[in-house]
Amino acid sequence: MMAQAATKTAVKQRGLSSLKGFYDETVIPAYLQEGNYTNRFQVPRLKKVIVNVGMGEAVQNVKLLDIAAEELSAITGQRPVITRAKKSIAGFKIRQGMPIGCKVTLRGARMYEFMERLLHAVLPRIRDFRGVSGKAFDGRGNYTLGLKEQLIFPEIKYDTVQTVHGMDITIVTTAADDAAAKDLLRRLGMPFREAR
Repeated sequence: MMAQAATKTAVKQRGLSSLKGFYDETVIPAYLQEGNYTNRFQVPRLKKVIVNVGMGEAVQNVKLLDIAAEELSAITGQRPVITRAKKSIAGFKIRQGMPIGCKVTLRGARMYEFMERLLHAVLPRIRDFRGVSGKAFDGRGNYTLGLKEQLIFPEIKYDTVQTVHGMDITIVTTAADDAAAKDLLRRLGMPFREAR
């Protein structure tokens, strides 16, 4: 929580309008001053953010997938791609090629704008929020965050929601390992839960 507050304060004090500006003006010089990197292009950075919604209920009702795609479009500002089953699974009544979800890949300005909203507007709205897990790294410097419902996004109107569904947000970085990626995300304001 303190890192997030420090990030908000630094952005307001310096007059930076976005997370990208904060990264360029504060994070990169801090890394270079510490001496871990000699060139600004070696400093770890965000590469892309993937927002994925899996809709198992779409097997019975395809209309739910269209609604989820509209909501994902409102959240990210970009039209989602429909994901299809790679193979048939008889136990779940899924055939190969059947639509089962949607996803959006964000890069550049949209990625930074989405991350800024996620860190400063969405995560604080979670009830009893104590921080995100620091163990959800994949070994290659990428972090995945699971959200249980789409209602925590301010773009979603509570009255129009037909079904509550979760989503996975994968943050892909250029960091060489998990420790470097966690350090980068912490500097950007990711509120990691304190280890006990």
